[in-house]
This record gives sequence, structure tokens and C-alpha cells, in this order.
Amino acid sequence: MKNVVSRLIAVAMAMLACVGMWGCTDVDFHWSDNRSKAKIIGFVDDSLVMVGDYRYWSEITDEWNGGYSEIEGFGHERLCVYNYRVQEDGPRWCDSLDNETETGAFMGQMTDSVIWGSGLPNLLKLWKIGEKQHEIKLVKRLDGCLGEFRITSVKQWIGGNFIVQGEGTLIAKGDSCQYAVLDTIQKIITYKRLDVDLEWIKQCDDVRAWGNEVYCVLLDNEGEKSLVLKNKQDTISAPRKFAIGGFWGDMIKLNGNICSIKDDSITCSDVTWRGNELKFYRNDEVVVEY
Repeated sequence: MKNVVSRLIAVAMAMLACVGMWGCTDVDFHWSDNRSKAKIIGFVDDSLVMVGDYRYWSEITDEWNGGYSEIEGFGHERLCVYNYRVQEDGPRWCDSLDNETETGAFMGQMTDSVIWGSGLPNLLKLWKIGEKQHEIKLVKRLDGCLGEFRITSVKQWIGGNFIVQGEGTLIAKGDSCQYAVLDTIQKIITYKRLDVDLEWIKQCDDVRAWGNEVYCVLLDNEGEKSLVLKNKQDTISAPRKFAIGGFWGDMIKLNGNICSIKDDSITCSDVTWRGNELKFYRNDEVVVEY
């Protein structure tokens, strides 16, 4: 609404400025009717997926003196929930932001139903299914380490907190911070180095906790010999071999398989996702497409 009011005020001012002049600047601002750049942000459970998309806009300006310009961009970021096991007419739920420029709303999945957006470490943007996006101002602290890092992952952690990582930060040497702990109740993000009990997660390509149990996806780049570990020593048996994978909320992806973990048992859906478009397959045939 704020953007709309600002644009109306600008138009009114331009009309007043035209009085007494030879001509006026003509500005045509247009939102695309269709949405673009759709991508999967996270998996809610064994049937629902969260998808983010945008709307493109264009603005054509004809100057009174014959000048001409055309610019374009995208905004109105939208979060939707779709069924990925059964084809439906459209999303179960959607909501969009009132913005003309990208805000980085879709940085990653934080819990089963919450997406986090850009702004960290000073500001945490949260978008939960069924609710409006909201922001939390954070206090930053350093606990025995130096330097911040570009945040790429926020996932559930021990004690009801969240583990915050950057690309390759777990193996950072010297006094560099290796990870951070986000406390959303106290609104504090604390940068740390791994203590002795957590040194083992350096090897993990993805890590999160359920309660006080730490789970790790350890990828083998040379073949389908990747592992899911629990608390360093226990291996969680996977129903199939995989080369790539990671945690998506309460779900885990093993290659294109969408799986759940319950009582340390991994169960995979008969529907797969190949990671490049909004299509889901069963026995190599498309069963759901949006």
C-alpha cells in the first residue's frame, strides 16, 4: 500500500508541474500478468512443498522533449504451498509482498513451515505459512572468535535454537568464527568456534538437530556412498544410495528422493524431484506439474 500511495503522490505532483509548461513527461508503469522465476524453497511434509516466485514490471518514460527510456525489474515476491504428490488446480495457499524490488525473501528453509529471508545478522525476516512476513531485530555477539561471514543456512539446533552457517565456515581455521547460534526468543545471534564435543561436524555437508540429537549428512563426491550420521558415531540407514542430499525442514533429500526421518528410520516417497523445475515424477513419468 505504501508503494501505491507514493506512486499516486508522484503522479499528482507531475500533473501540477505540467501547468504552464509546453508538455509533460508520460510514464507508463506496468506489472506483468504472469509470475516468473518460480523455485522450490522447502518441503513441508511428504505431500506439500513451498514455492517462491516473482512478478516482472516495466516502466516506459516518454519525455516532453522527445527523450525515451525503458527499465524493468521484479518484485511482489510470493510464497505458495502446493501438493506435490497429487496434481491440483493450483496452490493450497499464497501470499505476496507489496514491493517493487527484490527483497531476498527466499534465502532458505528454517523449519518445516518457515522461510528465512535476507537481513541477517542484523535483522531476521521470517515468513511462515498462513501468516504475513515479519522481522526481528537481532543483537550480535562474538564468543571467542573473530569475524562474521555471509550466511547461507539457518536450521534447527540444540536447545530450541538455530545453527547459522556460511559456505565452508565449519572448517575455518585460526580465530575465525565457524558458525553461529541464533536465539529467536532472546533475539541474539552469537558467533562461535566449535567446542570439543562438536568438532566432528566439520566433516558434515549439512547439519541440524532434533531435540538434543545432532544429525549430519556426509556426502561422498566420488560415488553414491554418502551417509546420514547421528551424534558422530551412529549411522542412520538410508533406504537407497545417494550422492547428493541435505535437510529440508523436517524432510531430507537423497538425490531426487524426498524422505522423512522418524525414530531414526528414513522413509522415502515414491515421488521424486529432479531439482530444476516444478515437476514431480513417479517411475520417470510426470505426475505433478505447476
